[in-house]
Amino acid sequence: MKMKNLPLWTVFLFSLIFTSCSKEDEIHEQNLSPANPVEETAEVADLEVEDFIYAGLNEIYLYKADVPLLADAYFDSDAEKNDFLSSFGTPEKLFEDLLSSQDRFSFLTDDYNALEDSFNGISSSTAGMKFGLGRISGSNYLFAFLQYVIPGTSAAEAGLTRGTIFTEVNGQKLTLNNFSSLLAADSFTINIGYVENGTLKLTDQTVTLTQGSYSANPVHLIKTLNVDGKKIGYLMYNSFIANYDDELNKAFAQLKSEGINELVLDLRYNGGGSVESAVDLASMITGQFKGEIFMKEQWNEKYQTYFEQNEPERIINRFDNNIRTGAAINSLNLSKVYILTTASTASASELIINGLEPYIDVVQVGETTTGKFQASVTLYDSDDFSKDGINKNHTYAMQPLVLKSANAVGKTDYVNGLDPDIDLSENIGNLGTLGDPEEPLLRAAINHILGKPQQEATSQEKRAEENFRTVGESGMNNSGYQKMFVDELPDIITRK
Repeated sequence: MKMKNLPLWTVFLFSLIFTSCSKEDEIHEQNLSPANPVEETAEVADLEVEDFIYAGLNEIYLYKADVPLLADAYFDSDAEKNDFLSSFGTPEKLFEDLLSSQDRFSFLTDDYNALEDSFNGISSSTAGMKFGLGRISGSNYLFAFLQYVIPGTSAAEAGLTRGTIFTEVNGQKLTLNNFSSLLAADSFTINIGYVENGTLKLTDQTVTLTQGSYSANPVHLIKTLNVDGKKIGYLMYNSFIANYDDELNKAFAQLKSEGINELVLDLRYNGGGSVESAVDLASMITGQFKGEIFMKEQWNEKYQTYFEQNEPERIINRFDNNIRTGAAINSLNLSKVYILTTASTASASELIINGLEPYIDVVQVGETTTGKFQASVTLYDSDDFSKDGINKNHTYAMQPLVLKSANAVGKTDYVNGLDPDIDLSENIGNLGTLGDPEEPLLRAAINHILGKPQQEATSQEKRAEENFRTVGESGMNNSGYQKMFVDELPDIITRK
């Protein structure tokens, strides 16, 4: 069924909390009832995942003190704890019950292989499209609009571009309940539309896309713009992925060789990633602060006390000279940086802004960010929660929050996000071309660099802004969405 010229008004924001995994210690075998050891052993085995979840959160969860059930002496016996663990229908329900009310980001996955792939930038979903989502006014139907397309994917080969709109997949209208499953198929067909004069226009054109495993280089676009005698570097960086630190460093080498005077760092769709990669990026932007504090970590009471007394440097992240491969960092030694943000800017991206602010002028252009200042770590079902000796009976793993980040002057807890200096939302009716000086967010940064007044929105742009207000996006149901993580578990971690 075709729809033509549908006006769009409000946008639908949806977010999900993800859930977790577990295993049982052999200690339970020592407490088996002599009367029925086989039955008791089976019961314990059934709680492997649940026991793993409880043990991991009890050990290292950042908000352990907020959850009375996670207190070390809460259960009087293993039997009492097992009764509690067995009262939940699924591991996911147990995990949700044990999270603090201030935790929006810890999650559980039943497939740690897919989680590891996501951390390494490997994906097979949505055929290479990165898109935002909104709701069609007066209905439960959604529309999707492309923010960018990953090179070398089915979407790129089909010629799809930023700003393309679709409302149907395989002839079915998108809804909150079906959009994820429809777009997860091995092959699917979308309709093609666009926005004109604040109204959605749908055409008769359709495109069939196919899934395929691909590695998305987070260094999406790099350019040097010559504008009014200024050499302005533009870098769009979409995820802090350790495997691409070398590509990021090479991008800065290019900008340095081209003699840029200013840098616009585009993090508008960057949901975060590796803390170490964030520290290195901050060091690439600067270079004059080697050894100074970029970020301080705040763990739960047990770990914070141990680190402060025994390994105080373990919880300090300092500006450095080398990426994780050992290669020297290509630093720009800037005293000012422009950072483009939206509500999708999260985690390690926010860490860049917060960590740099005590040292240089950070001009934030766009929208208020997500408000994620915590980092997580991957826990597996093993004696020390590492992947060594992992329980082969399941593929659950969890990613609990384990630390808060604070900058050199102690700023943390920006729950409501980081507010821009130049407030400007993306406009679906005028998204522009990424890297083009006339793209609205980049244009705003350039105007500020040149001391020019910001441009007023046209009547058409204002109409489109009223009709399209977007916050949902592709990938938000995936493990690792809006992530910031540390790469290694503390050496002292152990399973009780």
